[in-house]
Amino acid sequence: MTYQWYPGHMTKTMRQMKEDLKLIDLVIEIADARIPVSGRNPELGNLCGNKARIVIFGKADLADERETARWQEEFRKKGQKTIFCDFRKNSIRKQLLPLIQEATREKAERDRKRGMKPRNVRAMVCGIPNVGKSTFINSFAGTAAAKTGNRPGVTKGRQWIHMGGGVELLDTAGVLWPKFEDQKTGLALALVGSMPDDIIDRGELVVDLIRVLKKRYPGILNARYGCDESREMEAEIMADIAARRGALKKGAEPDYEKVSRLILDDFRSGRIGRITLETAGES
Repeated sequence: MTYQWYPGHMTKTMRQMKEDLKLIDLVIEIADARIPVSGRNPELGNLCGNKARIVIFGKADLADERETARWQEEFRKKGQKTIFCDFRKNSIRKQLLPLIQEATREKAERDRKRGMKPRNVRAMVCGIPNVGKSTFINSFAGTAAAKTGNRPGVTKGRQWIHMGGGVELLDTAGVLWPKFEDQKTGLALALVGSMPDDIIDRGELVVDLIRVLKKRYPGILNARYGCDESREMEAEIMADIAARRGALKKGAEPDYEKVSRLILDDFRSGRIGRITLETAGES
């Protein structure tokens, strides 16, 4: 299956972001800790140029802790400013404010030497769809400052939000890019919900998920469902899970649509386990 999604409004969003960059001091990119590479839009890097940048990996509570530690070390070696966090449980304010001050220190010093009065730091919040940008903003603000939802496309446009502490955030809609160089990227984005499920064959997506989990986390499906993971065909494993969970049609036939929803929901919620789909240093 080919995984791709780039509706027309994303082109418009990217054009608007290019214009908005003239107004901002800092880019805060929100990414998904489960897909530290595939979850970052390469066009944002080109767009932002030399602007100061902080990358915040949300949903760290769903990611493999060992892999997260490896990724943190990888980014530290590269000198990149990153934070891994669960926005729903932890306020990110104390972690982020010092990084914002550090990232914008040079500009603040230049402004001071020019005799300009100190002003609020203006930061653009960007990232792929359904990555948790609005949840991040609410965690930072300590209140429901932005609308959230567990699906791509909740944030429709741009809005300025005054955060206090000398910071203003420009919230933007999630954007992907026109063509993925590797379909592993498209698969990763589809699995974490950055594409609408209604444009994807959910059954094929779960077949791909089972294939990935058998390779990266052998035994994890058995532990969750008690199924026989040694079966050669992924569809056979789905049928086994369907029988064990009562996802059946008349005549005890597997209901593949129902079991696909079950497995995908269990993966996205972390009920299968804490899973990271990409390994630091992996070619």
